[in-house]
Amino acid sequence: MADLQDELHTTAEVGALDDLPDPFEPGPEPRVPVSDPDTSPLERAHAILAAHPVADGYSGLPWALRHLPWFDLELGESAVDTDVPRLREGHVGALLWSLHLPEGLDGDRAVGATLEQLDLVKTVVRNHPEGLRLACTAGQTTDARNCGRAAVLLGPAGAAALGDSLGILRSLHALGLRALTLSGATWASETGLTRFGEEVLREMNRLGVLADLSGASEDTIRRALAVSKAPVLFTRSAARALRPHPANLPDDLLTELGAAKGLCMVPMTAEQTGATVRDVADHLDHVRRVAGRECVGLSGTYDAGTAHPQELGDASCYPHLIAELLRRGWDEADLALLTWGNVQRVLRGSDFTARAAQQRREPSTAKIAELDG
Repeated sequence: MADLQDELHTTAEVGALDDLPDPFEPGPEPRVPVSDPDTSPLERAHAILAAHPVADGYSGLPWALRHLPWFDLELGESAVDTDVPRLREGHVGALLWSLHLPEGLDGDRAVGATLEQLDLVKTVVRNHPEGLRLACTAGQTTDARNCGRAAVLLGPAGAAALGDSLGILRSLHALGLRALTLSGATWASETGLTRFGEEVLREMNRLGVLADLSGASEDTIRRALAVSKAPVLFTRSAARALRPHPANLPDDLLTELGAAKGLCMVPMTAEQTGATVRDVADHLDHVRRVAGRECVGLSGTYDAGTAHPQELGDASCYPHLIAELLRRGWDEADLALLTWGNVQRVLRGSDFTARAAQQRREPSTAKIAELDG
């Protein structure tokens, strides 16, 4: 556990905010490579991804690695879906590494297991410096990508990891936590966010921890959209209109998400999106149409114990999906937003909100017994 102390970081000094651009605006169109119309969709996909790599919304790799006696991700590891060679082949520039735990862990056990997951991730990244680099901000993810590494962002963690304590939330943030899933706690349940749950979300905004709403109840989702000043995201949600999975979003929530400039990251799982690459593309088409081009992203959901669609079996397969979208008429600017730009916007928005909030409020000292007792 000593490794957890190696990379403690303090909140960056608050600078002048007036000169910063609004992070919630889409900004200029991304520049994309000029494509030769005579090349195949797969060749064009590789060219686009070389300029605009994938920011993957969910990887279950940390938990999968816990059960391996030995591994080398830089050489290649057949026991998992993700390693450095396949990340490079798939043009993956950043990943959110899940800190989720098996069901049944709560209280002190959940807090301790999450700390162990953090320690494992830091050890894995430190042992694979040629392929991986830890990142906390949009700028750090871009720096990692420019150095030829895949940026590793810590999270989402489960709400149980907090142990109902805002002090633990701040400690996890200091250790690098970047996203927290708002479900599975008494303060974020089927009945929505409690008063303490709202305070958790405000403190997340102040720190710069993203709210992941995949798997949350509709009441929790709507309240989070109303309370959060930073963009929210769904790390593993597709379109319920196409596939009635409980983690998928109905059109009315997709519309609300679009209005809030959040991000729906469509998972590559047969259970949520279907058995083929065309099924995944159908969900991406639907989310883009309903929520908007700035609100759709990709979530490999590799190494999370789920089956994947044909042609999307591991982290190297993203070019096949992009080729399918090219065949459907997606232009290169929209693909650049899908793969990289939208995640960067959400990360920048979270950082901007945190810097502004730190000028307005001190760390919260609220207790769950005081607000929900």
